[in-house]
Amino acid sequence: MRRKNIGKRYACLGVMAAIAVVLGGCGGGGERIQSAMQMIGELNYEGALEQLSLAEENGENVRLIHRARGIAYMGLTDYEQAAACFEEALAGSNGLVQNVDFDLNFYLAAAYTKSERYGEAEDIYDAILSLRSGNEDAYFLRGNVRLAQGNYEGAKQDFDKVVAMDAKNYDRLIEIYQVLDYYSHGEAGREYLQAALEAGDKNMDKYASGRIYYYLGEYQSAYLALEEARESGGVESYLYLGKSYEATGDYNYAASVYNSYLEKYEGNAEIYNQLGLCEMAKGEYRNALDAFQAGMQLQNVTMMQTLSFNEIVAYEYLGDYRQAGILMENYLKNYPDDAQARREYEFLSSR
Repeated sequence: MRRKNIGKRYACLGVMAAIAVVLGGCGGGGERIQSAMQMIGELNYEGALEQLSLAEENGENVRLIHRARGIAYMGLTDYEQAAACFEEALAGSNGLVQNVDFDLNFYLAAAYTKSERYGEAEDIYDAILSLRSGNEDAYFLRGNVRLAQGNYEGAKQDFDKVVAMDAKNYDRLIEIYQVLDYYSHGEAGREYLQAALEAGDKNMDKYASGRIYYYLGEYQSAYLALEEARESGGVESYLYLGKSYEATGDYNYAASVYNSYLEKYEGNAEIYNQLGLCEMAKGEYRNALDAFQAGMQLQNVTMMQTLSFNEIVAYEYLGDYRQAGILMENYLKNYPDDAQARREYEFLSSR
């Protein structure tokens, strides 16, 4: 059986999720459109598309129909079709730039990015910034696609602009680090984090400093800070606390952190996933499988792809290649653009 580092299996998705910004403020439309958007929120993309066909028959708002279709196709990982829908929605503009036009442009840029049409995505962010020069998200996202094209200097200019706009936005600082690290500029990303710590902001709480220490690789400082923030930071505090102990190799204590959250609060997909990864690291594959499947049973799970893949890996480690193969076949129907999974399916087919 081949070893797989499933803990980092979807590291890039966290970065790319930041690129696919979902903006609010574009509600409305007819009854069918609203129903479709609710289905999208429930990850029922096929059902949403059916509702949108009915919305079209009922003469509901055409631009919002195209917009919703694009979002549904994004959920189905059909990024080319999604881009076509967003383009069609933009083509229906009356010439006056409205909030919905900015929203559509962000979605279109996300679809281009997912299709690796980085130059076209950058052009869209350029256009957004020409009209809204203070849009922090556009600078950050343009930095992402510039990095994807190998333009480190241009990306750093954008990230510097973002930090200058709000140096105390620690969530965004961490996102900048993550994307720089993904594109092999981790040292530059750590400079942003180190600068934030050295600034000595008295308003930086233990949750923020703990996460920064985690990404700087100072895991003891991270878990000491996060132990203090365990209750105040919600689920993320537990996640980072557990991950800090994982990074030191203490999987038993990390698992106890995740279990303590599950004992006190409602189930959380990320917690279940990390618990499963801990159990995998301990060689407790049945416990890992139980954790992944428990996460999959929750409603409106946004990381179903990760959990589904990890479920398959757990079955492999348990030696149940038949079940792993069946699940992988279904997985590829839902996520056909996952090249690594397709290679894994070839391996399973040979068992």
